[in-house]
Amino acid sequence: MKQAMETYLESEQVKLLEEASSCFRDRLLIRLLFRLGCRISEALALTVGDIDFDHGTVTIQHLKSRLRLSCPKCEARLSACHTFCPNCGNKVAQALIEQKEHRRQRVLPIDPDTLTMLKEYIERFS
Repeated sequence: MKQAMETYLESEQVKLLEEASSCFRDRLLIRLLFRLGCRISEALALTVGDIDFDHGTVTIQHLKSRLRLSCPKCEARLSACHTFCPNCGNKVAQALIEQKEHRRQRVLPIDPDTLTMLKEYIERFS
């Protein structure tokens, strides 16, 4: 009989992962992923400016996006790699830039222990 694979980790399992990590950076990354519920790419994209130490929050830029681009001139469907419209030949670089500006973001509270770890990490590696 095949055993079902878990789709998430319990907090005790995450604590074991943190304790088993060999460096401070990895321990902090594991904690951020679990506590914020963000994707690895979102956690790695965090900057010091995304952390509000006064309010205890972190702003996560939603990096995963489904771009539905179209040519502003003829409405032809485009992919993110198009520079010119395959239908009318219009340059579409401006349309791509405008779409990227519409990314979502979310502001999440962060516990004091993780906030302290973030401060320590910034002080160590700045």
